[in-house]
Amino acid sequence: MKIGVLASQGAFAEHILVLHRLEVEAVPVRLPRELRGLDGLVIPGGESTSISKLMLDYKLTGEIKELVRNGMPVFGTCAGMILLANEVSDSGNVDVEHLGVMAITVRRNAFGRQKESYETELLMPALGEKPFPAVFIRAPIIERVNDGVEILARLDDNTMVAARQDKLLVSAFHPELTDDLRFHRYFLDIAAGSL
Repeated sequence: MKIGVLASQGAFAEHILVLHRLEVEAVPVRLPRELRGLDGLVIPGGESTSISKLMLDYKLTGEIKELVRNGMPVFGTCAGMILLANEVSDSGNVDVEHLGVMAITVRRNAFGRQKESYETELLMPALGEKPFPAVFIRAPIIERVNDGVEILARLDDNTMVAARQDKLLVSAFHPELTDDLRFHRYFLDIAAGSL
């Protein structure tokens, strides 16, 4: 299995390390030609505006949309979740060209500034009984979902922070910043067609 990790900006190196720990070939993606032959793609956390602009500059946006339409599994974390969403409720003056391929509405920086970042443990039945350690850094949240979207995790106040729609997987938090490999393994199972 070969998984690409969008390497425009953000925590791409950490995702590649996790995938290597799971004994999967993981390659950085910066150009459209590097999308060929992939079994899945990870869009990491980082700064959604910067990632969006770099995706447009390097002509990745249209290519990724087409791959998703053709069934490519994609895992978006934090900024990656924003980019995959159909709608960003608080985009305001922010110039983000999101991919718009997942039937969710997200709100950027829902937890405030960097100092409001925190860690918690989430119950995620899809990953088993053991809580999952979730690292939130200037994280978005999912405000609304449409039909076909399964909520995988919520905070104690019922805020939605992880979801799946067919072969698309998103989290508001950073699973690549923990030693728990279950969320990446779950994505690999999606990519392999075993879920």
